[in-house]
Amino acid sequence: MLRSDGNPVRVLVVDDEASLTELLSMALRYEGWEVRSAGDGAGAVRSAREFRPDAVVLDVMLPDMDGLAVLGRLRRELPQVPVLFVTAKDAAEERIAGLTAGGDDYVTKPFSLEEVVARLRGLIRRSGAAATRSESQLTVGDLTLDEDSHDVVRAGRSIHLTATEFELLRYLMRNPRRVLSKAQILDRVWSYDFGGQANVVELYISYLRRKIDAGHSPMIHTRRGAGYLIKPADPAAAPR
Repeated sequence: MLRSDGNPVRVLVVDDEASLTELLSMALRYEGWEVRSAGDGAGAVRSAREFRPDAVVLDVMLPDMDGLAVLGRLRRELPQVPVLFVTAKDAAEERIAGLTAGGDDYVTKPFSLEEVVARLRGLIRRSGAAATRSESQLTVGDLTLDEDSHDVVRAGRSIHLTATEFELLRYLMRNPRRVLSKAQILDRVWSYDFGGQANVVELYISYLRRKIDAGHSPMIHTRRGAGYLIKPADPAAAPR
């Protein structure tokens, strides 16, 4: 995803949790985006003025001022910039207040990095900041995934996926032919502080295989000791 001038999309990440900010910034840079971060409201306003971001990830709770106050000051500098609020898990009042005050969307902690990336893509597309070309559809071989409608089709057959299966397939399809480790998949598809076991990845890979590869040449492959990848099917491997 690029800006209309051909340069990388710019995202400002505002959160006082340094480890979370670093992890999220790394994930966004992996998308090819330019990222700047701030740990408090004053720094956010200053960075927005200098950086001119195309989207902002904004924590509602900051040490010097709350996220709603920051939003108001950001809107004076950049009236059209989309803002993705980050709220605590059970903070329904914060979410309502943020959206009422002009926030465009929200995620709750703990969140998956893949979810944040997907929501930012949607916000940036709708804001008109990105170059005008269709980017909602991912295609690998005869498999297509629409990030907006959540439709998944292989060889003309519609496939129903759960939310987690969809996020896992989306991550694989954004990285075709690339081996992704269990740790990378856990970071991107499950929450950043997920406390479960790595075998949850194996479990969901098996779910996907049953739905994506059943009756077809396999597309999802295991590289023992390394991870998983997706690539176009080899016609010679088609089941008989």
